[in-house]
Amino acid sequence: MSETSTTPSTTPSLVELAHALDNEGMIGYTRAFVHDFRQGLNHVSLERFDWISELANKKWTGILCLGMGGSAAGGDFLSALASFQGTIPVQVQRDYILPAWWNPTWLILATSHSGNTEETLEATETALKAGATVVAISTGGILAGLPELYTNCHLVPSIGGQPPRTAFGHIFSRQLGLLRQLRVLPMPQDGADEAMMERLQQAMDGFDLLKDPEGDIAQLAMCMVERPIALLGPTELTPVLNRFKNQLNENAARFARVGIVPEMNHNESVAWGGVGDDRDTSGIDHVLLLLTWKGMHNRVQRRMDWMIAHAATDYAWKLEGEGATLLESMLHLCILTDWISLALSFLHGKDPASIGPISALKEHLNSVE
Repeated sequence: MSETSTTPSTTPSLVELAHALDNEGMIGYTRAFVHDFRQGLNHVSLERFDWISELANKKWTGILCLGMGGSAAGGDFLSALASFQGTIPVQVQRDYILPAWWNPTWLILATSHSGNTEETLEATETALKAGATVVAISTGGILAGLPELYTNCHLVPSIGGQPPRTAFGHIFSRQLGLLRQLRVLPMPQDGADEAMMERLQQAMDGFDLLKDPEGDIAQLAMCMVERPIALLGPTELTPVLNRFKNQLNENAARFARVGIVPEMNHNESVAWGGVGDDRDTSGIDHVLLLLTWKGMHNRVQRRMDWMIAHAATDYAWKLEGEGATLLESMLHLCILTDWISLALSFLHGKDPASIGPISALKEHLNSVE
């Protein structure tokens, strides 16, 4: 992680804030990410789920991922990886309904951490009644019971007892393991996954907020407390950018805007100001976070370097995902950005597990037809 501006140092009370506010163990769930991911990948095997071989031998048009919130995030990552090195397309649908173009030649991957997400359930049952083949990933609930009602519905059980956004390691690893077994995404070489896990664990320990309460992450979070937040990155990192935004929304109760390069260079760049701009841009006080990785297109890299040099803000940080592959770089950035969202939550005096408006909306929906 590198910085392009001078930021104030953090306060020594950040550790005390974390201990006082983390009432549901969000730090512990974050620390467990690599362990969860390793466990989930190992869980999905042909020996454990014999129906995978049958699905792998079918010719699918594509994979349609159904889900909402943290349960849908993995589908976005699968879609980006499939665009980069997959054999068929992977699309994501966050809604009660199916796309008009869907037909049973598309395999359905329905994910709901609780198993009771109403949008996912309605879309999944619509698909099953239309002859779909469905793989459900869930900890229980109604979704986990659908294989008992439909012979073309299969279950990959996940691990419960925590908020969906902290269960990303459990969820995405199972989704990834499944698509590898289906030969939609390539299998890694022997030992590659374990080597990746070791590097990711080193990153996890290095970013740990309580181990380094005055480091880069804490200082960046301090810079973000009073300023609007903008997140930029290349197309293939769109899932990481959106997940980062959602983590800031839920953990820290903060808005964040997302811009995708190169597309944003054809419109949003004007709003950032800089070269050739006659406006007074002194009021642009956004914290600009640019997410990158080593495999970016060289022209995209040049565009982002130009943005850092010319955007009319004094607060620009470059966050680089480390790793030789897109997958590892994405996971490295997830670890980094999760710690940033937690640090910002504590600095705002918020319990990162608290999601009052979401809970209130669910109660309202349960009370009406």
